[in-house]
Amino acid sequence: MTSQPRLVEITPLNVRTACRIEVHPEQKKVVSPVAWSLAEAYASPAAAWPRLVVDGDEAVGFVMAGFDGAQPAGSFFRSGLWRLNIGADHQRRGYGRFAVEAVCEEARRRGEPRITVLWVSHEHGSEQFYLGLGFQPIGEVWDGEVVAELVL
Repeated sequence: MTSQPRLVEITPLNVRTACRIEVHPEQKKVVSPVAWSLAEAYASPAAAWPRLVVDGDEAVGFVMAGFDGAQPAGSFFRSGLWRLNIGADHQRRGYGRFAVEAVCEEARRRGEPRITVLWVSHEHGSEQFYLGLGFQPIGEVWDGEVVAELVL
């Protein structure tokens, strides 16, 4: 990181920038493109919380969480990290950790006791990253993805 990263809302002025963020080619098998995530956010506006990860004037990543107060307490869809895309040239610099911590802070602000994440078990997947941040599998698989949680 060259300065203090921050999250910014996705707007008509930065949506194209967000859509240009690309992960490493081998990660494309396990991470949805930002444009797909934004389409999901458009379809779930009450729950989706998409943000651009910016360092200085440069977009370095994208994160999207979901906060759905209509889901019952304990549901892994109530408060979760839906997507994390850090640009290939910006990985391993702390941006992913920053984005996850920012999502956790938003969940705390909303009174959520935990946050969940799902990942595909794959050699180029994010399992080790999330385990390193303290997420623990809860023994469930949803749509072929491991469900894990982090108690806040």
